[in-house]
Amino acid sequence: MRTVTLVAACMATFSTAFAQLDTSGPRAGEGQEQTDEASEAEIAAAVQQYRDSVHKTFKYQTGKITLSHGVTLEVPKGFKYLDAPQSHRVLEELWGNLEGETMGMIFPEQYGPLDDASWAFDISFDGMGYVKDEDADKMDYDDVLKGMKEDDEASNKLRKEQGLQTISTIGWAAAPFYDSNTKTLHWAMELQASDAEKRTLNYHLRILGRKGVLVMSAIGTMDQLPEIKKNIPGILKSATFESGHAYADFDPKVDEVAAWTVGGLVAGKVLAKVGFFAILAKFGKLIVMGLIAAGAGLWKWIRGRRRKEEEVATEAAPELAEQPQGEEVQKS
Repeated sequence: MRTVTLVAACMATFSTAFAQLDTSGPRAGEGQEQTDEASEAEIAAAVQQYRDSVHKTFKYQTGKITLSHGVTLEVPKGFKYLDAPQSHRVLEELWGNLEGETMGMIFPEQYGPLDDASWAFDISFDGMGYVKDEDADKMDYDDVLKGMKEDDEASNKLRKEQGLQTISTIGWAAAPFYDSNTKTLHWAMELQASDAEKRTLNYHLRILGRKGVLVMSAIGTMDQLPEIKKNIPGILKSATFESGHAYADFDPKVDEVAAWTVGGLVAGKVLAKVGFFAILAKFGKLIVMGLIAAGAGLWKWIRGRRRKEEEVATEAAPELAEQPQGEEVQKS
């Protein structure tokens, strides 16, 4: 339903743009190739107009942001923060993901959500409790990867039922690594979405806290991996647990211990609720490309209308020429 709303909004933009075109030209005698070139340029301009109009609706923040669950975010230089309600709109309406939890997103300051080169970190929290990390060096992550691939069939069945693209696990874009000093788990997945030209990248960071896990996941494409990796240290420093919420503040007498350990976080069984909701993808370009196709169809309709107008005008011209001058004056 949200995608339909998006398409309708963009088609309204196309309709406005094309309504302003001069339908009196170019004519058939001026060359079909020139007409085709004009249509591509004008469709591209209409799409960019739509992107710009969407981007203007978002309000970003910088500086210190206080989030829930005792998390403080100091937005890194060169980035901007989008709050939770607006982030839901990006993730679910513009990028076509299933509904989920988010506390906001961090974007590079030069990009908007519908830019082709855009990528972002989604931020959320899972209050699963205190995660023990004793097994971090004992996990067989190849076996974990095998299990994730086996889950694809079930997850894609659900995605199809929701009218979404399927996503298949290709492998590690960066193998799982646990930093015991910062209590942070890193790993990255290479994914393939159906009909997507580029493979999706999910770069995951899990920062352990006293009562749960801070989830920071970069959403982009595989060719953006170097750029995202370069910014990981700054992103990690930007998010901190306030006093009383940090991993070191754990009190075994009162605090709940999570059912899952560090290895389980990579498998995603808790964070994903049923095993596969943790995957996020950026489908904005695919949606826009679909709208370009819709715009191309509209342009063909306009060209057909022009030809009809030309044919009617050609047929009517001899009849007007044969009318007596006096009758014409009398009509006026």
